[in-house]
Amino acid sequence: MDKDLKILAIESSCDETSAAVVVDGRIVLSNIISSQIDIHKKFGGVVPEVASRKHIEVISVVVEQALEEAQITLKDIDAIGVTYGPGLVGALLVGLQYAKALSYALNKPLIGVNHIEGHISANFIQYKDLKPPFVCLVVSGGHTYLVYMKDYGKFEVLGQTRDDAAGEAYDKIARAIGLGYPGGPKVDKIAREGNPDAIKFPRANFHDNKTLDFSFSGLKSSVLNYLNQKSMKEEDINKADVAASFQKAVVSFLVDNSLRACKLKNVNKIAVAGGVASNTCLRETFKSQGSKNKVDVLFPEPILCTDNAAMIGSAAYFEYMRGNTSSLNLNAIPNLKLGER
Repeated sequence: MDKDLKILAIESSCDETSAAVVVDGRIVLSNIISSQIDIHKKFGGVVPEVASRKHIEVISVVVEQALEEAQITLKDIDAIGVTYGPGLVGALLVGLQYAKALSYALNKPLIGVNHIEGHISANFIQYKDLKPPFVCLVVSGGHTYLVYMKDYGKFEVLGQTRDDAAGEAYDKIARAIGLGYPGGPKVDKIAREGNPDAIKFPRANFHDNKTLDFSFSGLKSSVLNYLNQKSMKEEDINKADVAASFQKAVVSFLVDNSLRACKLKNVNKIAVAGGVASNTCLRETFKSQGSKNKVDVLFPEPILCTDNAAMIGSAAYFEYMRGNTSSLNLNAIPNLKLGER
C-alpha cells in the first residue's frame, strides 16, 4: 500500500466515549476520551442505562474533536474501526450505530474490533517495533486473560479467570473497606502506606498444577471474612495493610502465571494491557521479576491502558491488512470472546 492508512476509531464499550485517528496501526494523530467516572461515582459503579445515554450525548462532539486534533476531515479517512464487543450492550450499540452510519454515508470500509484485542494492540502504539510472537496479560475491570499472540490477529488463550476479573476484585475490596469508586486506583494508592506482609491472604490453589487460569473469588471472600471478624470483635482495621496484603496476593498471581507462560511458549517478552496495567505495584513487581528471569516486560503509558479509541484503531488496522472488514449488519456482542469473529 503506497499511502498511509488513516482509520477513524470509535470506542464505547463501557463508560468512556472515545474517538481517535490512527495511521498504519501505530501512529496516533488524536485520541479523545470523554470519561463518565464522576457521573457513576455516586452510584458506586457503572450504571448501564446512564452510560448509554451519556454516550449518545457526547459521541458526535468526541468524533469532531478527534478529527480536529488530527487536522483532517472525514473525507481523508480510509476506514472506520469500532468496538462491537465485549462490553455493555447499550453502550456498544451507540458507538457501533454511529460508526455504521459514517461507513454508509462516506462509503468507507467498516472494521469491527474485539475490545480485548484492542487492549493488546495498545502495545503496538507504545512500541513501534513490537512484533509477534509474545505473551500478553490482559487485566482490567472486566477481563483477565493470559494470551500467546502467535501473529497479528492470531491468539491462543493460555489462561483466564474462572470467576472475578482482577479489576473487579479490586473494586469489590475497595468498596468493602470504604474507599469508594473507582476501586483500583484507590487501593493502589492506599496500599503504598501499608505492609503487604501484614495479613496472609490465600491465592487460589487449583488441583491441576499445569493450568494458567486465575481465580479471585476465594481471595475476595478471605478479605471479606477478615473484615467481618474484625468488625464482630470491634477491633480496628488498618485499611492500608488490608489493601497492601490483598494487592500482593493479586499481583503475585498475575506475575507468576505470566512468567510460567513465557517458559511454556519459549518467549522472553510479556506485553501487559488493560486498566490494571496502570497499577504501580504490578509494574514494579513485573520489572523486578522480569529482570530476574531475563524477560522483557512491556507496559503502555497509562492513557493507553484505559479504554480508548487509539487501541481500537490499531487493532482495526491489522484486521484490515488481513482482509477482514465488516458488513453493515454487524451487531453488538456483549459476551464476545477473544479471537472470535
